[in-house]
Amino acid sequence: MEPPSTRPPDVDIVVADPAWHRLIPNAGTIVRRAARAANMEGTIVLSSDRVVRALNGRHRGKNKPTNVLTYEHPAPEIILALGVVRAEAAAQGRRPGHHLAHLVVHGALHLSGEDHDHPGDARRMEMAESRILHRIGVPNPWKRA
Repeated sequence: MEPPSTRPPDVDIVVADPAWHRLIPNAGTIVRRAARAANMEGTIVLSSDRVVRALNGRHRGKNKPTNVLTYEHPAPEIILALGVVRAEAAAQGRRPGHHLAHLVVHGALHLSGEDHDHPGDARRMEMAESRILHRIGVPNPWKRA
């Protein structure tokens, strides 16, 4: 019997919109660290609002961009919309890099079967996000000032 692997989860990062580099110069490092902390394997795409709007319309029937989309098949994938992430971070008074890490963890939890459709589920998911983010030094996004 082989010992369990100590290799970190395999995460591929695609920067489809180069403007991510201007908003968050170390976006790739933040994404990889957050995904690994959430034990996510798969691909994370840093994309544009336009692309996310089209995907959200095609797959969810909502003709607007959203912050994060997750897909389980054919392989685990998280897609993030630059403009939405930027606007949400500003509206919440958070660093864009911290918000990005939060959304990667959020998407990874969705891929692992978590959801927030009901209040109890939402609270459990928020607590899991907070624990994972704490491990990588990102402030609790749910803590009210």
